[in-house]
Amino acid sequence: MGVDNKAVVQTIKEISEHIDIIKKNVRAMVEERKRVNKIADSHKRAIAYCDDIKEKYFDVIRDSVDDLELLVDNEDWPLVKYREMLFLR
Repeated sequence: MGVDNKAVVQTIKEISEHIDIIKKNVRAMVEERKRVNKIADSHKRAIAYCDDIKEKYFDVIRDSVDDLELLVDNEDWPLVKYREMLFLR
């Protein structure tokens, strides 16, 4: 048809990459949480949540979600975006 759809294909690839990163890290985080939840000592469990879960997974997941928010049109994004939550009253 002679239509240049390179930009659309690139956007789809970017969205797919972010979704893959999110899915992979959420699965890994869930498994890590199962391990950490078995720690009886609450202080050690809290440290493990901070060091073994938040540090390894939270920021990676959050970065990909933030990037997705910028790529996906507002009409197609079903959740409140982080930047919108900052200004809710």
